[in-house]
Amino acid sequence: MYDVLIVGAGPAGLSAARVLKHAGVEKIAVLERTGEPGGLPRYCGHPGFGMLDFGRVWRGPRYARALTEAAGVPILTDTTVTGIESGGVVHVSTERGPETWQARAILLATGTRETPRGPRLVSGTRPWGVTTTGAFQEMVMKGLRPFRKPVIIGSELVSFSALMTARHGRVKPVAMIEQNARITAQRPAEVLASMVYGTPILLNTQLVSILGGDRVEGVEIEQDGERRTLACDGVVFTGQFVPDAILARTSGLALDGGTRGPAIDSTFRTQDPRVFAAGNVLRAVEHSGQAALEGRAAARMILRALEGRLPDPGSAVPVTCGQGVASVWPQRLHAAPRGRIVLHARMETPQRGVLRLSDERGRTVAHRRVNVLPERRVELAVPAAALSGVSALRLEVEQ
Repeated sequence: MYDVLIVGAGPAGLSAARVLKHAGVEKIAVLERTGEPGGLPRYCGHPGFGMLDFGRVWRGPRYARALTEAAGVPILTDTTVTGIESGGVVHVSTERGPETWQARAILLATGTRETPRGPRLVSGTRPWGVTTTGAFQEMVMKGLRPFRKPVIIGSELVSFSALMTARHGRVKPVAMIEQNARITAQRPAEVLASMVYGTPILLNTQLVSILGGDRVEGVEIEQDGERRTLACDGVVFTGQFVPDAILARTSGLALDGGTRGPAIDSTFRTQDPRVFAAGNVLRAVEHSGQAALEGRAAARMILRALEGRLPDPGSAVPVTCGQGVASVWPQRLHAAPRGRIVLHARMETPQRGVLRLSDERGRTVAHRRVNVLPERRVELAVPAAALSGVSALRLEVEQ
């Protein structure tokens, strides 16, 4: 019997392990389906990692090593969790074959994944040279140069991470293609792309099809109603992240329709009282530092669970999305005599107004002014004492 099993050796899972170990929990293991711990940062050869949780700025591989070293617990790589049952039963596939383990608490920290070509419904041939950011970064970190002049599809923060990886790997993208009228990442990233890396950003541009035989030879794009061919030898699909919640779904845990990740309460607990979730499996996508902080917070709740000090799961108040709000997490909040709960949300469209959390009688529980784009996360501090006697909550934007 384990005290805690952590599924996923990325920033959230390893940070949780670190907190649990330092608190004196003895029987902990981190299960990682790949051959190496550290999560996605281990493939990112550029700086920008570690400030929130270590107070240092490192490149991705150094940050991944720091997370692994700081965890201080057994990390079982090439180990896949195939299912979770009530009572803390965990089905695992190892090099020895299938096994069944048990734990007093389980943390899902399986992270997120990019949307590849297939679900994006891009037509054309299927030549070699089409990949995602993660696969591209892994190839570059291994000293490979899969192409020389690719196009980068998307303009999220990870798209600029791909751009930096390209520079490290002596690859010169011919363009970054964004279907919307503005880039998704913060504006300084646009300056970085055009002035530092010399990569043009084509806005209001749709990728129509991929051209080529054995290898990519070009792409057909449409901009302002006109189609043209752009010569390139690779296509890197970036972003459009979704939570890697397959294990949660196949294990019968409730998923939230807005976040597409496991639904949790304000103690990071799923509908199964022994199963917790943290990091980018909850929603897509936040940077590694945020995922690490959530892993730490979830670990503190797990410590309380091991001591029998968490509130009754049935006492949580459900939160639903109203006007203008696309998703919210946690989806259930517990009342408490003191303290506050931080509610996170994303909007359906650009919103300017008052973000208001109201109870079933229409009374305001918490509010704040917002002027936010849909891809930006919004936080709302909720006084836990204000939830006493409340049976339902609704989050919406008032213009």
